[in-house]
Amino acid sequence: MTVKAMTAQQVTNSIFNNKPMFILDVRNEDAFKDWKIEGENLSYLNIPYFELLDGVEEIMEQLPKDEEIIVVCAKEGSSVMVAEMLSEEGIDVSYLKGGMKAWSEYLHPVKAGDLSNGGELYQFVRIGKGCLSYMVISEGEAAIVDATRMTDIFTQFAEEKGATIKHVFDTHLHADHISGGRTIAEQTGAAYWLPPEDAEEVTFSYEALKDGDVVQVGNTEISINALYSPGHTKGSTSFIIDDQYLLSGDILFVDSIGRPDLAGKAEDWVQDLRDTLYDRYKELSEALIVLPAHFMIMEELNDDGTVAEKLGTLFEKNHGLNMTDDQEFRKMVTENLPLQPNAYEQIRETNMGKINPEAEEQREMEIGPNRCAVR
Repeated sequence: MTVKAMTAQQVTNSIFNNKPMFILDVRNEDAFKDWKIEGENLSYLNIPYFELLDGVEEIMEQLPKDEEIIVVCAKEGSSVMVAEMLSEEGIDVSYLKGGMKAWSEYLHPVKAGDLSNGGELYQFVRIGKGCLSYMVISEGEAAIVDATRMTDIFTQFAEEKGATIKHVFDTHLHADHISGGRTIAEQTGAAYWLPPEDAEEVTFSYEALKDGDVVQVGNTEISINALYSPGHTKGSTSFIIDDQYLLSGDILFVDSIGRPDLAGKAEDWVQDLRDTLYDRYKELSEALIVLPAHFMIMEELNDDGTVAEKLGTLFEKNHGLNMTDDQEFRKMVTENLPLQPNAYEQIRETNMGKINPEAEEQREMEIGPNRCAVR
């Protein structure tokens, strides 16, 4: 039988379509436990590839007869080897092209909604990392929010839509992934916007986001009237787009809230976080659709592939928005924190322009799960 290569896009489409798949992950146990491909109808077997060097006979009984089998490793090589061994045993099997590195980098564009006067809003789902980026398109102009370092998908998407990128925003100084915002701005001549509270140490010029600013993109208004919404970082910023959508950055997620400790300021910023969530956001329309910068678990994705929910619904169902006791809230967001993101200090320095790692080093810095939320 022929061993087939499955791309990250094909795997993503299968997950979005709730197609059953069996993942044979041949990475080390620690890597598998830390971070894996996730989906509603996936099942798993984790066997490190070095345990299969003498043959795959011992795992044959553990493999399903009626599900698609995909072999996964870190970079591809080991999964190809194991897939070929299984194929020789008569198993119909595929491997993930590019391995988990490719999975980490794939972005899946989904239309999040229509805007007034014919504009459109797109969400780019980085399914392997939990990052969410956005593009507003209106009257031949585009604005991008929280772009990843894989910049080609944004520039190519805008080109396909016949739109010129005029503005690029980062809601805050990211600590879990390297921003592509500055690169896109340099490539296209667009304005690059940052909250100045997060940009005190940056080494490049930028446009300062100010409370009350309105940035026009074609016929669409991006209102900075929810800025500042500190708590995750000192300058964490929220945008309201077209009076319909609230881009909450890493302050509010569908099933959790942002962590305040990635600059070592948990105790200092916890009150800011509470004030933003319980006061500033309470002043906003509950009809706004919240579009966060990350998602934590696959269950947060809607049937159409978007990560989105009404603000009013989150005030009802999100545990982080329903803690009346101030001390209980403080304890939750300072003591109930996951491990910090891999290489987060180096990622912050890269986003400040202080260091400029080579492309492969940047990939290594980002490997692993999203850890921006209080769980």
